[in-house]
Amino acid sequence: MDVQAFTQPVIEFVRTHSEWAPLVVGLLALAESIALFSLLVPATVLLMGIGALIGATGIEFWPMWAGAVIGAGLGDTISYWLGRHFHDPISRMWPLNKHPDLLPRGHSFFERWGVFGVFIGRFFGPLRATVPLAAGACAMPFIPFQITNWLSASAWAGLMLGPGAYSMEQVGRMLN
Repeated sequence: MDVQAFTQPVIEFVRTHSEWAPLVVGLLALAESIALFSLLVPATVLLMGIGALIGATGIEFWPMWAGAVIGAGLGDTISYWLGRHFHDPISRMWPLNKHPDLLPRGHSFFERWGVFGVFIGRFFGPLRATVPLAAGACAMPFIPFQITNWLSASAWAGLMLGPGAYSMEQVGRMLN
């Protein structure tokens, strides 16, 4: 799959339809956080590109950030639920069955770090969607999972969108 062939139209859509941008960002963050979709959608590249677009065009940062937080939080909640209800059979589902090392790594990471692992796992690509699966499969209590989930989603959204938004805004100021 040609990543640029997928990312360019999405970024162009956000540029021309900024009223839809928070929803697009939310859907990208959702896809990035759900175990079965995160392997298929180049959402990290898109979110960073949209971050730069925010700074370059003056699109409001906070609605975009909120969309990313909501998408990421819901994605991890879905992954947690999948792990809680399907445990091991999910590892045999496509596309996870094509990457047999991902779930054991996420499970090992969660077993070692617990709630802190849920927070930190959000910031590392392959762990992002597998740690919530492991947390659900290990029957991590729902409330501590959700608190950690939403706190990490908030920080992650800022890190995905903020650097591009800030740097492009600074470039724009220097050029003016």
